[in-house]
Amino acid sequence: MDLGTIIGLVVAFGLMVGGMLLGSSVIIFIDIPSVVIVIGGSTATLFVAFPTSTVKSAFKIVKNAFTTTPRSAEEVLQLMKEMSNRARREGVLALEDIAEGLDDPFLVKGIQMVVDGHDPSAIEEVLYNEIDKVSDRHSSGADFFETMSLISPAFGMIGTLIGLVQMLQKLDDPSAIGPAMAVALLTTFYGAVIANIFAMPIAKKLTVRSKEEVAEKMLVIQGLLSILAGESPRFLVDRLNAQLPPGERVKEAV
Repeated sequence: MDLGTIIGLVVAFGLMVGGMLLGSSVIIFIDIPSVVIVIGGSTATLFVAFPTSTVKSAFKIVKNAFTTTPRSAEEVLQLMKEMSNRARREGVLALEDIAEGLDDPFLVKGIQMVVDGHDPSAIEEVLYNEIDKVSDRHSSGADFFETMSLISPAFGMIGTLIGLVQMLQKLDDPSAIGPAMAVALLTTFYGAVIANIFAMPIAKKLTVRSKEEVAEKMLVIQGLLSILAGESPRFLVDRLNAQLPPGERVKEAV
């Protein structure tokens, strides 16, 4: 569970609602026509901009921003070191026992290819292609929410224009000016909230998580290739540390 994402959203919405309560009731910020214009219009336009399958998968990908916690570099290095020690003592076939207890399809696939004795270049090619697929899928999800962050304020502006037109048509009726102004202002408000508190932060978090996952998988590939080459566990750690920025290198992995 990614507490940072959850806490950030709760605090952001909490501060916004708190600001509303300081000067008035939250009820006055609720307007059904504005909700329909912004949320309904944005959702419909996203179906125009993206294939239906992409829209459906994007809402599934968003859970990664809330539930995905990447493994630390130390965890990956320690696992690779354990596998290296096991392979040197008992042979690479012993890695199958480790694979059975893992909940990581990418690593399991890599281990199976090592156990099956595939050529290192073939293993590298297959796993890097897998990384490309994962990266493309995550990029699609991030692009979806980035597009949402652009569309929502646009529909907020459309709602504002609708409200202003309605208001100008009814200037002779003071009782109609208020509802028209509510649509005009609240649609802009809703669009800004969706874009800046939800859509854009989620897009950025998905981008960060994608980079972290790709970096983790790169470490896994290098670790598997080191094991296949019969390199010592200490050298394996040195090899993987070389893939990390100096500030993130693990000194106690051995």
